[in-house]
Amino acid sequence: MNYTKINNLLGWICALIATVAYVMTAERSTSWWDCGEFIASAFKLQIVHQPGAPLFLMIQNIFSNLAGGDVTRIAFWMNVGSAVCSGLTILFLFWTITALAKKVVVKGIGESYTSADLIKIFGSGVVGALAYAFTDTFWFSAVESEVYAMSSLCTAVVFWGILKWENHADETGSDRWLIFIAYVMGLSIGVHLLNLLVIPAIALVIYFKRSKTVTSSGATKAFLIGVVVLALILWGIIQYTVKAAAYFDLFFVNSLGMGFGTGFNLFMVLMVALFVYGIWYSIKKAKPMLNLILISTAFIIFGYSSFAMIMVRAKANPTLNNSDPDNAFSFVSYLGREQYASEPLLNGPTFDAQVVDAVPTYTYRKDKDKYTKVENGMEYKYDKTMFFPRVYSNRDGHDGYYRDYLKLPEGQSPTFGDNLKFFFSYQIGHMYGRYFLWNFAGRQNDQQGQGSFTEGNWISGAKPVDQMHVGGQNAIPDSLKTDPSNNKYYFLPLIIGLIGAFWHFGKRQRDAGIVGLLFFFTGLAIVLYLNQSPLQPRERDYAYAGSFYAFAIWIGLGVFAIADYLSKKVDGKMAAGVATAACLLGAPVLLGFQNWDDHDRSEKTTARDLAKNYLASCAPNAILFTYGDNDTYPLWYVQEVENYRPDVRVVNLSLLSSDWYMRQMKQKVNQADGLPINIDDEKFKKGVREVLYYQDMKVPGHVDLDLVMQILLSDDQKNKLELRGGKFENFLPTKNFSLPVNKEAVLKNNVVPKAWQESIVDTMSWTYNRNYISRAELSILNVLLNNNWKRPIYFAATVPNDNYLGLDKYLVQEGFALRLMPIATPAGSEGTLVDTQSAFKDITTKYQWGNMANASYLDPESYRMITMITNTVMGGTATQLMMEGHKDEARKVAVETYEKMPKRVYLMRDILGYIPIVNVLYETGENKRANEIVNRNLKFMTQNMRWYQDIAQTKAELEYSNIGTALRALGAYKSILASTSEKQLLQQVTELEKSYKQQYGVE
Repeated sequence: MNYTKINNLLGWICALIATVAYVMTAERSTSWWDCGEFIASAFKLQIVHQPGAPLFLMIQNIFSNLAGGDVTRIAFWMNVGSAVCSGLTILFLFWTITALAKKVVVKGIGESYTSADLIKIFGSGVVGALAYAFTDTFWFSAVESEVYAMSSLCTAVVFWGILKWENHADETGSDRWLIFIAYVMGLSIGVHLLNLLVIPAIALVIYFKRSKTVTSSGATKAFLIGVVVLALILWGIIQYTVKAAAYFDLFFVNSLGMGFGTGFNLFMVLMVALFVYGIWYSIKKAKPMLNLILISTAFIIFGYSSFAMIMVRAKANPTLNNSDPDNAFSFVSYLGREQYASEPLLNGPTFDAQVVDAVPTYTYRKDKDKYTKVENGMEYKYDKTMFFPRVYSNRDGHDGYYRDYLKLPEGQSPTFGDNLKFFFSYQIGHMYGRYFLWNFAGRQNDQQGQGSFTEGNWISGAKPVDQMHVGGQNAIPDSLKTDPSNNKYYFLPLIIGLIGAFWHFGKRQRDAGIVGLLFFFTGLAIVLYLNQSPLQPRERDYAYAGSFYAFAIWIGLGVFAIADYLSKKVDGKMAAGVATAACLLGAPVLLGFQNWDDHDRSEKTTARDLAKNYLASCAPNAILFTYGDNDTYPLWYVQEVENYRPDVRVVNLSLLSSDWYMRQMKQKVNQADGLPINIDDEKFKKGVREVLYYQDMKVPGHVDLDLVMQILLSDDQKNKLELRGGKFENFLPTKNFSLPVNKEAVLKNNVVPKAWQESIVDTMSWTYNRNYISRAELSILNVLLNNNWKRPIYFAATVPNDNYLGLDKYLVQEGFALRLMPIATPAGSEGTLVDTQSAFKDITTKYQWGNMANASYLDPESYRMITMITNTVMGGTATQLMMEGHKDEARKVAVETYEKMPKRVYLMRDILGYIPIVNVLYETGENKRANEIVNRNLKFMTQNMRWYQDIAQTKAELEYSNIGTALRALGAYKSILASTSEKQLLQQVTELEKSYKQQYGVE
């Protein structure tokens, strides 16, 4: 068998091994975060969040057909789509490594490769490819329907393609490989932009191959040209091509009076004509370089044309139509990610800077027969700015985090040195270096790390190193030892990769430099560009997968390096075999063994089932307000794909401040009617009533909501305030609202349980809790005004309290949702009221739990739900049932919690969350189950408290938050146990509480 056949065969074997592993461990339904949105949108070809991923959606739609019409299997088959893409990535990685390794073995004409050469080359490919296959970050993306698996495939194909071109560059027609690369890059834009970061490395490959004399200055110029080409594609093709078409359309519509899209389409026709002419001219005049540039650019644009799907589907107005990009300017906004805040790069404010001036920015809005220029935000001027700003954000508590992290006292501004400290320590160290070492050294656990020594750190398994890094190695709790995500690689993959990198630079400096450039641009360059603020909502390691891909190349070449060293001691063939076997064990086998358990998602369906629980909590034809990704996207999935409870109208409050989303909420979708909003679209279109601010007009008492709404929507200048620049805008004159209650409508629509009907109030009165009103708040208030209790109104239990708009006292717990009810809170009641009969029925007959109790692995998003479930959903219901005298029903809820929740503790707050369930179990005679929970919690607590103390021996920080949680839990358990017969357990809890209070000086 010749080299090519062996190369192809081994490559496909590696791909098959990886794909089988991914399919075996793939989630059987939707996952958290964007997956639900992507699956729902791919299934019906709908519009996802900015800037879109049309090619990904169309390919995943193909995979959905493999479900054979079984809607419950569609998500799984789309996950398989990611598994297949990931497996193919491993194929191209194998071929990339063998291509690079082969170049090290220089053979003369007629010479063949020895057995030792082949073992080293193919051993390098197998080790590097399979090592990457089982790395933490890549495996995570391989088993869910997200864009990163397909994006990785595009990166792998492009990098392999340039090496293929290099190998055939001296042959006639070899430049077709460059055109192929350009086309794949164009296609990749329809998946994710990360693939484009390969361009600078490609530029160097071309330079090294084409240049007769290679110089440092020449290489630098080639690199800079690559960066320029990257910028031209990112901004020139992706952004300004469409922006130019939009302004073309503006001229044809506003100046010539033609229809929308005329100028846009004509621009595209002219662009095609220019490319055709240019290519014809380059052939006629024999200009091969111009010809190659034009054809490559044309193929990039051709691949990029997958975005036509976005505008086509937006015009069909599907259920999920994010940003409604149905015209030229909304499409430009969509591609430019204008929905999201941009971060300063070269110059910007410090976190304590004050705004001194604001200059409006503008865009165009599509009206009935023309485009209208409207404000599109503000560009702010600050009193304190800094070059290369890294500590710039003052939102979401970031300023406090900066001060804590940099040890800055209140009132002291950060220096440039503080800025660089945060950049190197946090942005590079914590938000990149930590992820890199997760993949090649080891991982403490999968809890999100915000700087604590107990959450999400890298470890290695080498005790002295881990003791120095995170401390606490002498008192590691069982909960960490048995945590599936506690992975130790003992630095072995890292060491092999570093050996490979140093060896590569010594043997083939140019090739190593190209791999190094890929490593940099897909790693540290992203860190520079993203300029991430602290307290990210999730870990961001997926963004750097390309960097880990590049390092895996060096892990593969580590085989060659070690074999070369051993060949000085033993026979070359033996050296190659030993090096391959040792590196197989030290990288892919070790990684696969350590990572399998925490990447096996095949036993859980928590995202799907908990999404169904939100919807099951709602009465028919309900309106359900949600807030974030994880209480919205899975709900979209179960409604759009599995057709579960399509009568419930899910309204995401984070999107509701957008004009397009508010407009869509007025429309009927599936079986759910539109929201009862009677505000004319003209009154909240883009640029109109974006934000209305509170101005206290000293209005006495509570004001009828109808009158408030009239003032907010009035076009009369007398009802507006004059702003800077002479502009008049509506405002909120009072925060004290009232809403008359139609009792007849409340009773007719069964809004209130019979037991509470006497408590229905004549008028709801409350104090609004914000200093502004956006479209989101305007919509909610308008729904309250017009609904007249015809449709049930709910807030998901995960919605932050400040989004209730001050209506807290009128919200009643019904499982996973809070229902708006016009009732007076009974005297002496504490916390949120619970409609026990509705909640009990849902808990015992409707709710599903995603196999949380028995799944061998739960991801962080799943186990972070445990406290809410035990404390609020189940605990609140069981406690209220006890208060109402329904002891047996309370016992059933508590036992259901015991049976359906995991038999392990994940977080210290879980101990506190279980308190109401433990209390009910004791009160209903379920002492055995209660004792099991208490003993389990106490074991977790005592071991972790000992761990915190051990960490404190070498680290300055102490886990004060978790320690405080433990002390509160002990106090609660002592109170509960005091009324039981469990005297021994009571004594244990009492002694623990006393000991900890003495230890931490708490009275």
